Amino acid sequence: MLTSKQRAEFRAQANALDTTLMVGKDGVTEAVIAEADKLLTARELIKGKVLESALMSAREVSDAICEATGADGISCVGSKFVIWRFSEKCQEERNQTGRAKRKETPKSKADPVGKGMRARKAAARKVREQRNEYFRQQAIEKAIERSREKQLRGED
Repeated sequence: MLTSKQRAEFRAQANALDTTLMVGKDGVTEAVIAEADKLLTARELIKGKVLESALMSAREVSDAICEATGADGISCVGSKFVIWRFSEKCQEERNQTGRAKRKETPKSKADPVGKGMRARKAAARKVREQRNEYFRQQAIEKAIERSREKQLRGED
């Protein structure tokens, strides 16, 4: 599963790509899946197009190919789609050319924005609870005071 930052990075890389996979009126066939698998192994990131004669949308085609090949869908815009799958072959080429090695995605990423938002909400909740408790105590004291006044007036 990809993070949103990884998806954004792949979308940016896909802008410069040429469309290499075409899906025609027959839809997603074994030949299309085999071609997609071959392209994913060779390139990792591929851009495809669904022709107007096909009876499927780009989202449906992307989902079907991703399910068949084990890839991740990156984006679907109009009749074009982008999919990605990690390839050992491409990783070896990157290692040989000296490009950075693939970093392992941490299991739990610290979210500083979310952490700050949760802290502010917790602080606001605490202030609200203190304020409610104060008014609750004031209401109880007033009720006790009124009942004492009633008792005093009732005895006179």
